[in-house]
Amino acid sequence: MKITISGKNIDVTDGLRTAVQDKIGKLERYFMPETEVQVTLSVEKDRQKIEVTIPVKGNIIRSEQVSSDMYVSIDLVEEVIERQLKKYKNKLVDQQQASSFFKQEYIEKDYMDDEEVKIIRTKRFDIKPMYPEDACVQMELLGHSFYVFCNAETEQVNVVYKRKGNTYGLIEPEE
Repeated sequence: MKITISGKNIDVTDGLRTAVQDKIGKLERYFMPETEVQVTLSVEKDRQKIEVTIPVKGNIIRSEQVSSDMYVSIDLVEEVIERQLKKYKNKLVDQQQASSFFKQEYIEKDYMDDEEVKIIRTKRFDIKPMYPEDACVQMELLGHSFYVFCNAETEQVNVVYKRKGNTYGLIEPEE
């Protein structure tokens, strides 16, 4: 794996670099050597945050962990990614997505699907054409963290969502 480490509002010391490479390096047993891993360390007040992004064909494996100690955040992020990998391994391989990014031993080993995804409720509703700004207002009125709507400009289904810091995001399909 090729690990790229960067810092925002923090100097990436040799100790932090070593800790990240040791912990994230444990994931090496799952991935092919050419797999690229992006790690961003950042500090905001007393929040020590690590973001790890591993793009694999058609998917992104990602985790973000925050604590008051960067080394604790590093430990947590590795555990979360490993859990994600074990949970979604069968789905990735069954769909033949990204299997070339993973080592054969990982693909062949069975992991217990202890957190099976279960849909317990289905909602149906009219998707009304509106502008993204109006969708944000509607989302706030409903008290939700996301809102699905038909974009009046593009006539495609879009999603607006609430981000940290009272900002909003828009998800659009690629053309």
